Amino acid sequence: MQTNDRYLLADEPVEINAGRRTVTLKVANTGDRPIQVGSHFHFFEVNRALRFDRAQALGMRLNIPAGLAIRFEPGDEREVEVVEFGGAHRMVGFNNLVDGSAITDGGRRDALRRLQEWQTPDNASDT
Repeated sequence: MQTNDRYLLADEPVEINAGRRTVTLKVANTGDRPIQVGSHFHFFEVNRALRFDRAQALGMRLNIPAGLAIRFEPGDEREVEVVEFGGAHRMVGFNNLVDGSAITDGGRRDALRRLQEWQTPDNASDT
């Protein structure tokens, strides 16, 4: 058995999301239940009881380490920082508001249209 198999770590702290665009958003939980959002959830598509400028969050996620989450209690209002996703910016799943590119003009236009439909009173149940 070899004894030199090990990790060699640098003394400097690890910097996450270096060089990626960030935005600070003011977010309010208008619902009657706590809402927890994980580190890699597309923030544009979080629970509709969270009120904020969603257009600013298109293609973004919370700027926190992987595996962590932020919890918003009912009536809570706070600022959070979001960071752009890496890679191809292709969003699939979540609440199906994007279901494709978050960076092309057509993808942004379609996502904002779906958002408008999703936020109407006829679709008021929480997801």
